[in-house]
Amino acid sequence: MNHLSGHYTLRADVPSVEIFRRLRTDAGLSDKAPEAVALALPHTWYGVVLSYESEPIGMGRIIGDGGTAFQIVDVCVHPAHQGRGLGKRIMAALVEELERRAPATAYVSLIADGPARFLYEKFGFADTAAHGSIGMYRSMHGSGEENAQDCTDEVSHSS
Repeated sequence: MNHLSGHYTLRADVPSVEIFRRLRTDAGLSDKAPEAVALALPHTWYGVVLSYESEPIGMGRIIGDGGTAFQIVDVCVHPAHQGRGLGKRIMAALVEELERRAPATAYVSLIADGPARFLYEKFGFADTAAHGSIGMYRSMHGSGEENAQDCTDEVSHSS
């Protein structure tokens, strides 16, 4: 356990499904279905939970294959506790674990929402577009056939 200033503690851990969902929504991140969270959390490569007087108020996780690819996800701090360097402590703990255990050739990525990019830049993360690649995503809320049709329509309209 890592004691921070005041009544804050940071420990290596993965939150419960309920705490995970609460921390995300409290911080303004999207909620996730409890069934999806229950599937995801056991596959965390490394996680931390930040608490204030024993109450979880922040977290961060690393997911990946354990060798070649890792992604930092779910970094958040309750708004009432933001602006105190706590997000920086979460990131420091995650990066320290990556530096300790991940192979030197591993690729580590994350998605930076808004001004959080400035925090991540302090830990050596850079905009991928500046290096000839762009980040992409696909949401699974539609069926594969609908998404495939959308792609086909896009290609035919751009020709």
